[in-house]
Order: sequence, then C-alpha cells, then structure tokens
Amino acid sequence: MENKGGNNKRSGARPTGSRPGLNKSKPALPKRAQGPKKAKPNTKFPDTATNKVERKPDQAPKRAKAKDEIRLNKYIANSGVCSRRDADIYIQSGNVKVNGVSVTEMGYLVKPGDVVNFDGTVITPEKKVYILLNKPKNFTTALDEGQEYRNVLELVKGSTTSKIAPIGRMDKNTTGLLVFTNDTDMIRKFTLPNQKSPKIYQVSLDKNLKFEDLEKIAKGLVLEGHRVHVEEVSYIEGEAKSEIGIKIRSANIKVVRSIFENFKYDVLKIDRVAFAGLTKKNLPRGNWRVLTDQEIINLKNA
Repeated sequence: MENKGGNNKRSGARPTGSRPGLNKSKPALPKRAQGPKKAKPNTKFPDTATNKVERKPDQAPKRAKAKDEIRLNKYIANSGVCSRRDADIYIQSGNVKVNGVSVTEMGYLVKPGDVVNFDGTVITPEKKVYILLNKPKNFTTALDEGQEYRNVLELVKGSTTSKIAPIGRMDKNTTGLLVFTNDTDMIRKFTLPNQKSPKIYQVSLDKNLKFEDLEKIAKGLVLEGHRVHVEEVSYIEGEAKSEIGIKIRSANIKVVRSIFENFKYDVLKIDRVAFAGLTKKNLPRGNWRVLTDQEIINLKNA
C-alpha cells in the first residue's frame, strides 16, 4: 500500500534537508534600546559629618561631672542590689526613678540628696559588706549577757567602716561559721522560720550515740510540738561515736542541742562547719575574710 503524505507527520523525525534553509544561521537580533541609567543613591556621609559622634537615643549628653556626683548605674551597684551591667538593663527598662521621675538615660549622674527608687524600693549608695568569721569559744552575739563574755563584733573590728551585724545568734559555747553584713534584707531572710538553707554542725556528746538513737534522729522528730526534719546525721569518720555530724535547715541553732538532749545526751560542743554553702576551708578559728562575689550571689539565692 502506498503511504499517504499525512502519515509522514506521525512517523517521527523529519529527514534532514527536507526543508531548505534549516541549517542556515539566523541573523542576530537587534539590541533593545536601553533607557538612561538610574542614578545610585549616595550613601556616603559628607566629609563634614565624619568627625561627629552620633549619640544613642537613650544616652545622656556628656557634661563635666561635678564633685560628689556618681553615675546612676554605679549608685545602684554600690547599694548592693545588682551589678552595674544589670543596673543598665533596669535603667533602660524604666524601672529606676530619681526624685520620682523615671530615668532611662545611660550615664545619668546622681547628685547628693537625690532619692533613687530601684524597682519600687528606695536604695542608698552604701556598698553592702559580707564578712565570714570562724567564731571561737567564749564570744557571744547577744548584747545583754553582761561583761563576762565578749561580743563577736570585737573579732571583726577593722574589717569595714560600715555598721554590720551577725546573721543569727550564737551562744558562747557554739563555734564555727558566722556571717556579718550591713544587708538588712539578708539578715531578715536568714532569720525567718521558713528559711531552708542547709547548715552542717559537728556535735560533741558526753557519751557515745547509740545506733538506734542515730536512726531515730535520721527519721526526724517532734520537739515542743514542731516537726524537725534532719537531712543527714552520721558518726564522724575516724572519731569516737560521741562525735556526730548533722545537717539541718532550721534557722534556730538551739534546735541542734535540743535534738540530742531529747535522747538524754549532754551536748559538750557545737561547731558549725558549713553555712548555706560556705565552709571553714582555709579559715582558722578566730579569723575572718570577705566573701567573694560568687559567694554573695549564692547567699542571695539560698
């Protein structure tokens, strides 16, 4: 049968050269007309502006600091509420007022007599002081026990010119760690009944502690109608069974004595070897030292 012309269209590729002029190169297209180039914006500042210092929006204009003036962030840091860097954050967020007016300017200068309100509380520029003492025997924290026993403040005399006070009470027979500070908020915090920072004591008894009594103490007990929780209690390794280590969270040091007296033991000595993470390491009896910044932070978070 003869093939019809129409079948060639469906049969696949056409034979080369079936149409004249296919292999000839096409003439180049004419170039499109281009409009005028757009002028680029000049992003360079004039030479006259290169010597100018651009002031940040919340930066106070610089001026000569008068005598007795102090930068606001330093004023806040000296009060002990936070560091200078954190003070800058509080200032920028509008949480600081001077004489009743909110201040957000960095570098603001405070004059003597200005009233600074930090996050709702009036603060003073007195720097907070924190002293750790390893208290010896025959010194007391009380001021009403007559002249027979000396006060613990004598032991830290010369450590600071600020008026400091001990955190908590210690009788003449109790030795060990005692913190002094002018931070009234911290003193109040550690004397509250619900304060739960750990304290570790080494207790010397008049006789060996029975193991069954040790187990009873470990389970906790009720003293004068109050439940006393004991975190840990154990014999001190390498010592007689009359030397006991006990860890509690009570703010009242008298609880330690009462625990053992409840089981008919006489307490000969109580030595506080740890207080809210602080230890007696490298601090001989009767000596004191200033707390580090990290130790102060730990106390505030205890």
